[in-house]
Amino acid sequence: MQLFVGDIVEMKKLHPCGGNQWEILRTGIDFRIKCLKCGHMVMLPRTKFEKGIKKILSSQNNTQV
Repeated sequence: MQLFVGDIVEMKKLHPCGGNQWEILRTGIDFRIKCLKCGHMVMLPRTKFEKGIKKILSSQNNTQV
């Protein structure tokens, strides 16, 4: 799966604030993502993050994984 810093993704589960759109801030073995509704940041292992993605909403193809 091609994911880049700056991509906006929709996750399967809702965040407690009610948002499900996240911005990718860091890629690698772990992903750092930020909720676009409340600004909360979370770090997830790559496997858990990739399983939780519903779809990629917008892609920034400037920084490769």
